[in-house]
Amino acid sequence: EHLGLGRHYKKRCQGRMRKHVGDLCLQAGMLQDALVHYHMAVELLRGVNDFLWLGAALEGLCSASVIFHYPGGTAGKTAGRKPSISQPADAGKRHRPGAQEVLIDPGALTANGISADTSTEIGRAKNCLSPEDIIEKYKEAISYYGKYKNAGVIELEACVKAVRVLAIQKRAREASEFLQNAVYINLGQLSEEEKIQRYSILSELYELIGFHRKSAFFKRVAAMQCVAPTIPEPGWRACYKLLLETLPGYSLSLDPKDFSKGTHRGWAAVQMRLLHELVYASRRMGNPGLSVRHLSFLLQTMLDFLSDQEKKEVTQSLENYTSKCPGGMEVITLPDGLKLPPVPFTKLPIVRSVRLLNLPVSLRPHKVKGLLGQNMSTASPFIYSPIIMHNRGEERCKKIDFQWVQGDVCEVQLMVYNPMPYELRVENMGLLTSGVEFESLPAALSLPAESGLYPVTLVGVPRTAGNITVNGYHTSVFGVTSDCLLEGLVGVKTGGCLVEVIPSLPRLQLSTSLPRSAHTAQPMSKEELSSTVSVQLFNGEMQQLTITLENIGSEGIETLELTSKTVSTKEKVFGEFLSWELEDALSHLPLKPGQAVTLAVSIKVKLDFSGQENLLQDLNDDGISVTGLPISSPLRQVLKPRPETKPVSSESGKAEYSHIKTLEAVLNFRYSGGAGKVEGYYRELSLGVHVDVEPSVFFTRVSTLPATSTRQCHLLLDIFNPTEHELTVSAKNNQDLVLHASECQRMAIQVDKFDFESLPQPDQETVRFSNPKQLEEERQHAQGCQINSKLEFHAAILNRTHPSLRRRGEASVEGVLNQLVLEHLQLAPLQWDVLVNGKPCDCDVIADCKVGDAVTLEVKLTNLSKNSVGPLALTVVPYQDYQNGVQNYDLEDAVTFIGSNTFYIDTVKPKESSVCEGALLFLYTGDFYLNIKFQDDSAGRELPLAWFTLPSVHIRALDPPLQAGA
Repeated sequence: EHLGLGRHYKKRCQGRMRKHVGDLCLQAGMLQDALVHYHMAVELLRGVNDFLWLGAALEGLCSASVIFHYPGGTAGKTAGRKPSISQPADAGKRHRPGAQEVLIDPGALTANGISADTSTEIGRAKNCLSPEDIIEKYKEAISYYGKYKNAGVIELEACVKAVRVLAIQKRAREASEFLQNAVYINLGQLSEEEKIQRYSILSELYELIGFHRKSAFFKRVAAMQCVAPTIPEPGWRACYKLLLETLPGYSLSLDPKDFSKGTHRGWAAVQMRLLHELVYASRRMGNPGLSVRHLSFLLQTMLDFLSDQEKKEVTQSLENYTSKCPGGMEVITLPDGLKLPPVPFTKLPIVRSVRLLNLPVSLRPHKVKGLLGQNMSTASPFIYSPIIMHNRGEERCKKIDFQWVQGDVCEVQLMVYNPMPYELRVENMGLLTSGVEFESLPAALSLPAESGLYPVTLVGVPRTAGNITVNGYHTSVFGVTSDCLLEGLVGVKTGGCLVEVIPSLPRLQLSTSLPRSAHTAQPMSKEELSSTVSVQLFNGEMQQLTITLENIGSEGIETLELTSKTVSTKEKVFGEFLSWELEDALSHLPLKPGQAVTLAVSIKVKLDFSGQENLLQDLNDDGISVTGLPISSPLRQVLKPRPETKPVSSESGKAEYSHIKTLEAVLNFRYSGGAGKVEGYYRELSLGVHVDVEPSVFFTRVSTLPATSTRQCHLLLDIFNPTEHELTVSAKNNQDLVLHASECQRMAIQVDKFDFESLPQPDQETVRFSNPKQLEEERQHAQGCQINSKLEFHAAILNRTHPSLRRRGEASVEGVLNQLVLEHLQLAPLQWDVLVNGKPCDCDVIADCKVGDAVTLEVKLTNLSKNSVGPLALTVVPYQDYQNGVQNYDLEDAVTFIGSNTFYIDTVKPKESSVCEGALLFLYTGDFYLNIKFQDDSAGRELPLAWFTLPSVHIRALDPPLQAGA
């Protein structure tokens, strides 16, 4: 044999030629021919251990089989031409075991290893490789390539082709093994661009088989390769673009809304590293706005995974960036068209609840009840309309049941907390609204580190009327302006965000002449009262309260009403507690903005202290008593302490001996004006009045004695001074009585009896629906008021060191007047008048007459009762009183009647009078008395005896004057 033409060399050449011919056939589209040549090349080259060409032949065989099985290509696109061998429907028949076997007759080969007629070989080729065998042959080819140090590129290409085939076959795990092998293939000295291309290809292949995180890893490596230190001009834009493409692989999105839908996805540490790299790349690109956006996104979405030190570092970096380029809510559009949505800081601070606050009680609008045209928007001819309910259901669920007022400051309360380990400063925090024109008044707040829930109140002023919706709030934190919408907040509780704004109303400010008090009327809350005044008075004392009402709003006050309500009903109050005259204040209406008007309110306290006997427990047991027991002496009774009385030391004891009573009332001012009045709205302003009442004068016992006149009586009062001061008691037409501290004295007053029948009577409707006990109390109260007005009791507390501090007030006997006393004080319904010689004879009046002259006697009856009275019979009995207890009725020789001594009176109708007349003749001089008696057998015997009390008649008979010359 010639040198170099040995059998081994010959077969190698034949195998390589077969492989080369197979390549040409494959390029020419002769798929079956290519398969035959590749098979023959594999057989020839395997025998001579030509591994590099053997791997190439196997790769060609795999390529031809892939074209046969997957005519659409491994890239997933439809092939441009139809296969020339068979239809795709026949491909399934070729996927059977042993189909890849090729029967080649070695004798058919010529001297150069190429048969002259290939048709017989083609006919003997049963089939191409099955899909499973394709991968095995690729593995074998790659293993042969791996034997050569300089075959890294073709080895890498074979791996890539195998991976694409496996991707079509959906064999991702086996494909990852090929790619893992491709990573470690040594390609020698590659340029930076080639390295970037290599890692990009690997990333695409991992993406193709569904290994997204692995794909993102190699894409990030490619991005880092773009800015390798060995590159003289780093490609930061390419790096940034590749880093953006890695985001989906790490479950990252540039939309912060995707991070508020539930649990966190992905590895937070890797995501934070990637976001930091985006921030750095955008800064090196010279785009600080992009850096601010990515850093804001990092702080908002990764806040829960940052350590305290990392939070501090990130916020410091953010502040440095925003000092050059403040962050906003605009959408950033990248050159390739990608849009970066805004990142609102909903976690700085974190908001847990949003609640729209009602206006203060004094500023809340009220609707006039029964106003025509009210709720016309929902008017319907049907009682129930499901269509209206369906349409308005959503609005009803969100709308709040109170109103705001145009031009008034409105409040929204947020419960927030600071998740940062240091103090968080929030600047320019305000409300985001829609609907009416709204002026938000921004606030700045400083939240302490990890503050816990902290209330923050945001305020604003609606400038027009209508419906307003609170959509969220805006903040400025670390130089980043954020618009935080409520719908984007997670876990936020809100009771509704839609509220009605009514037209503007006036505002009234109240100031008083009395000091303010911390007391609050029990049924009322502190919020319901704009102010409370407190005063301490003695029982019966009156205090003037001057109220100044100033219009501090922008609308004029057109209407003003004042009502009062006593809220403490435990105490029995006599008379009017609060009284005022509103006419003068109303004359100043309308009250323009800035104007003021004053109103005087009288505070008069008259309470019933009659039931507090413990106030008198130190009285001596020498006969003085209270509550109706007899008094042994009318002289002054000086109180002396009981020997067994012990000093009070405990708090409970002090409370027991505390006799101060409390009265509380509320003055309610109702006013309106402006556009709100036209719509039927008004406002109310309440002033609490707290009065501590100390006892001043006790009428411990009240009794009566008859007077000389039937129309008068003597009222006996035992008066006790429970105060620590000297006290003077005065009554109408009576001498003043001075009482020292804890002293009791008696006062006797002669009073005219009272006509209680003239008092107004309750109507039939009131009588029918009222409690009889209540009616009786009201009747006694009215009678007591009449008695008080006649007696005009006054008490004055003396202060000798400071006379200017003298305090005066009224004293009242209403609480101690019992039914018996009232009966004695009542003017009898039957009024009797006796006239002697035409002159009234009553009290201590003495009628003079002459002995022997006829004396006319008239008895007049006036019926003041409601029923007719009579007929009646009266008998006149004369007698003499010797002023020693002896009365002489045997006067037949001294007094004689002209006519009968019995007077008859016919029936007397109500409000009418009847007069009967008679005459007497006195035969001797002296003092005579006439006792006019009511006969028992008359028709009026069923009437009370007190009705027939006739005045006593005193007649003095004198000698006639001597005539001249007698």
